[in-house]
Amino acid sequence: MREKLIAGNWKMNGGLALNEALVTAILAGMPEKACAVAVCPPALYLAQVQQLLAGQRAVSLGAQDVSAHEIGAYTGEQSAAMLREFGAGYA
Repeated sequence: MREKLIAGNWKMNGGLALNEALVTAILAGMPEKACAVAVCPPALYLAQVQQLLAGQRAVSLGAQDVSAHEIGAYTGEQSAAMLREFGAGYA
């Protein structure tokens, strides 16, 4: 049986202080790992959330969207390779 995944995506909500408070609360409230858990912030905050998740293994980083294109003039898009550089394992 495949491992279950719980992923949170906060749409176009957030801000530096709110993101920090949310991720800190999620990490503090994590029970023993019964399933995979990921957070998917807006792309603008991927670097911040990556740093907040550094050094722990309970919560993974994901992205809200990934482009179908590998490279090109696609304004506002992020490729899978770009997201992988931030450690995003989900989209």
